[in-house]
Amino acid sequence: MSRDIEDKPQPLMEHLIELRSRLIWAVGAFFAAFLVCFYFAKGLFDVLVQPFKWAVQWAGLDHRNVELIYTAPQEFFFTQIKVAMFSALVISFPVIASQVYKFVAPGLYKNERAAFLPFLIASPILFLMGGALVYFFFTPMVMWFFLAMEQHGGEGQVSIQLLPKVSEYLSLIMSLIFAFGLVFQLPVITTLLARVGFVTSQGLKDKRKYAIVIAFIAAAILTPPDPVSQIGLALPAILLYEISIYTARLVERQRTRDAQAREDAEASENAG
Repeated sequence: MSRDIEDKPQPLMEHLIELRSRLIWAVGAFFAAFLVCFYFAKGLFDVLVQPFKWAVQWAGLDHRNVELIYTAPQEFFFTQIKVAMFSALVISFPVIASQVYKFVAPGLYKNERAAFLPFLIASPILFLMGGALVYFFFTPMVMWFFLAMEQHGGEGQVSIQLLPKVSEYLSLIMSLIFAFGLVFQLPVITTLLARVGFVTSQGLKDKRKYAIVIAFIAAAILTPPDPVSQIGLALPAILLYEISIYTARLVERQRTRDAQAREDAEASENAG
């Protein structure tokens, strides 16, 4: 174990100095990633537009060029800044998470550190899984839903086409990625709560009906006001809740085995 996370008491001033050091590393990593991402912001935005292109293909509009517009002179510039910040946060997250861990680790016992590390690794992986689900499936599906509302014109009909603004499209895909990413943290959060005894698998089972209602309410708040994205978020949330019940049960079994092992060790010591 490195000197950064040794078990030793530290006065307040040393804690503040340590906090400043960790903040400098975290902010520095984010700022460096932001500069790089801003340089490639247009290319990164093209990557985020790819789900829209897939939706156009799904809708059978392959002949049509994928176009987005901006109606204010500064709109696309600020959109590029948002893209760069979003990408920089994803890229610099491992550094930020490691600095958070190094700051809190001195206050943890060795067994607590060993228990904390898997969750530190699982959290970004689950977030990326949620983001991938949005990117490869739900965003194309949502855009296909909106494209299906187009009116192609004809006798007595006006032609109505979807031309999304760059800022509104970015807000849509970012809100979906963050919503799904946060929902995918549910197994991590419930497992941590189960480890400290705040929740039990039986308690989670008893509250399943409330969880289903909360899942649909959260989906209505976190996603755009269309039924496709709301149902698309609520159903994975319910599935993840069921997985959380299973992980909480595994934690309880592990705690039971650990307690039995301690009792056996104490019994052998007393017998000796």
